[in-house]
Amino acid sequence: MFQWLSGARRRSRRRVVDALYGEIVAAARRPQLYSDWQVPDTPLGRFEMMSLHFFLLLHRLRGKEGALKEIAQELTDHFFLEVDHSLRELGVGDLGVPKRIKKLARMFYGRLSVYGAAVDAGDETALASALKRNIAPDRTVWIEAAALAAYTLDAHEALQALSDEDLQAGRLRFAPLPEEGMDDG
Repeated sequence: MFQWLSGARRRSRRRVVDALYGEIVAAARRPQLYSDWQVPDTPLGRFEMMSLHFFLLLHRLRGKEGALKEIAQELTDHFFLEVDHSLRELGVGDLGVPKRIKKLARMFYGRLSVYGAAVDAGDETALASALKRNIAPDRTVWIEAAALAAYTLDAHEALQALSDEDLQAGRLRFAPLPEEGMDDG
């Protein structure tokens, strides 16, 4: 009987993780990010948008215990499993995947640190600089970085307003992009 209960709990948590992850993917795939804000529509550009939105949720879950801590860990495991699958789909061989995963993990955790410090300070300029450095390093000027930084701070505030209970139930909604907000009115 106890195995059934723990199995049901695992399946329930899996549904929550899948729902949260689905919202991260949907937010990261919004066409406006690529068309209006000039995020490169490449595997690396999509990784950056996934990383940014995943960062926002992990930042919201930072310091939580119990179910939310377990959800954060399962989301992280799922994220890197998806990165692994994506690398393989791009044709990276079995021997090259671990090396690329390590590199992408270093990139991701570096972003968590830099973005987290800027978000905690509410420093839109520092955040825009970090976003430009990571997303469009080859461009001399990327004016859309300021808009992406402003959106990131708005999304952070929106996630802070979500209750722990909503997150534990798999309910997540990122702030709308400015263009999306106009469509609602």
